[in-house]
Amino acid sequence: MRNLSVVTEFILLGIPHTEGLETMLLVPFLSFYIFTLMGNLLILLAIVSSAQLHTPMYFFLCELSIFDIFFPSVSSPKMLCYLSGNSRAISYAGCASQLFFYHFLGCTECFLYTVMAYDRFVAICHPLRYSITMSPRACVILAMGTSFFGCIQATFLTTLTFQLPYCGPNKVDYYFCDIPVMLKLACADTSALEMVGFISVGLMPLSCFLLILTSYSRIVCSILHIHSAEGRHRAFSTCSAHLAAILLFYMPVVLIYLRPTPSPWLDATVQILNNLITPMLNPLIYSLRNKEVKSSLRKVLHQLGFLPEQLQREMSNFHFNYNS
Repeated sequence: MRNLSVVTEFILLGIPHTEGLETMLLVPFLSFYIFTLMGNLLILLAIVSSAQLHTPMYFFLCELSIFDIFFPSVSSPKMLCYLSGNSRAISYAGCASQLFFYHFLGCTECFLYTVMAYDRFVAICHPLRYSITMSPRACVILAMGTSFFGCIQATFLTTLTFQLPYCGPNKVDYYFCDIPVMLKLACADTSALEMVGFISVGLMPLSCFLLILTSYSRIVCSILHIHSAEGRHRAFSTCSAHLAAILLFYMPVVLIYLRPTPSPWLDATVQILNNLITPMLNPLIYSLRNKEVKSSLRKVLHQLGFLPEQLQREMSNFHFNYNS
């Protein structure tokens, strides 16, 4: 009979097939993380400081920026820590926390993208009812609902993963604690749990994506009925930016969790794209092409002393022709 001991900590082995490249990877990953935090923080400040942007669309963008600050912060600090030569160990509780908050924030963003698509659907397809349908109370309820259901999903997945016994190997062949790599370390048959997790992780994003697809199908039909070419162009430009961000978010989820044969290196590459690159690009995709946000950003940067008055005047004369 084997002498099994309960695992109290795990060792993160890092990104597969990158041994010896830690110093080389540290600089770009640290840069991505800093730009992600700064970009989303600036967008957050721009929206909060401008009364003109206190609308439902920017309320949800503000919430997205908050989650895009916290989402990469679940795994990136520990990854940057061991890339700089520090310990790769993570406690059992720390590992469970990583998995919970990763799926809580990821699921909440998934629901939030669905709500944002619904917001655009109401704004374009039912503009006369927009102020009533998307009232401040309705926006708060929708925002709280995304977090509530994200918490339920994350609690279920975390409980599913950590109710298993971990009594043998403790080396996690990945750069953070996620469901597929943790199930490999369990001292029990995980086939049934893998199927339940596969259905749970796959069904939720698929349902949200179908709802988003339905909203945008209706939006496209409405846009095609707009007689003004300028109006069609503005509506299409807004929707194309939203769809680009949605695809950037959903494609990694499909590649990581819904493929029958996992590839550790590909999974890590795609997940880094999802954890760092997508949150960094969201401010550019959603907001920086919008002249109202750009105007508010100029004011924020000027107040912070980062934008000289002459440069501010030059930027005021240059803008893209996009509306929210």
